[in-house]
Amino acid sequence: MNAIGIAPSRPTRWVIGILAGGTFAIPLVSTLLYTLRDGTGYSGAHWLSLFDPTRARILSPIWTGLTNSVLLAVLTVAIVLLILAPTMILINLRFPQSRRAFEFLVLLPISIPAIVLVVGLAPIYLVIGRTLGTGAWTLAFAYGITVLPFAFRAIQASIDSIDVATLTEAARSLGAGWPTVVLRVLVPNLRPGLLAASLISTAVVLGEFTIASLLNRPVLQTALLVVSKLDAYTAEMFTLMSLALATGLLILIGRIGRPSAERKQS
Repeated sequence: MNAIGIAPSRPTRWVIGILAGGTFAIPLVSTLLYTLRDGTGYSGAHWLSLFDPTRARILSPIWTGLTNSVLLAVLTVAIVLLILAPTMILINLRFPQSRRAFEFLVLLPISIPAIVLVVGLAPIYLVIGRTLGTGAWTLAFAYGITVLPFAFRAIQASIDSIDVATLTEAARSLGAGWPTVVLRVLVPNLRPGLLAASLISTAVVLGEFTIASLLNRPVLQTALLVVSKLDAYTAEMFTLMSLALATGLLILIGRIGRPSAERKQS
């Protein structure tokens, strides 16, 4: 059957777009209006108060949580790029028969609720706490597991789009060593997938709450909960900013995923 024949009409697409957009826009606009509300009407007083030095005590947990979340994002991306990506390349080149089993393992975390995952991680983190300390950075081990399904799909899509075996054999036949093959031949061709995996991992880390809360580690989302009990306006403003950042990352991922010729035209 021709795919064009079953495509929705333009009015149908507009209706779907408006309904879907409204579903997301209404809560966000309502939250924005809430942060602009004061005793007499609407103003930007609450937003300007973010720069008030006298409110440093209220904002302190957010800055601490944001710093920890950024550090965790960097560590999680490092796990994805330095451990997951090379492992995927190795499996596709040397152990293609193990690809299905590996795919099952890395996709498994998406089917396990975060609270169940924490139950399994709690004994491990007791050992980590005694050996490496209880700093927020230790959450990178848990987050590295959490982002596996998302990062795997992004990288695997790039691997499937190129002939990894042929590129590797050609480079090896010209005398290139394995580090050169990976860094100068495969990585440039896998750049869109690696960048998308990094951005998705960053968005997941910045928005994660359950694992950090149950393991009692201060991150951005747990800090927002603490601050919301002191000043609901401040918490909502930082929530909007974090959502804007996540949306920007998703838009960037979409642009990265488009063909280079199409990106130049736009």
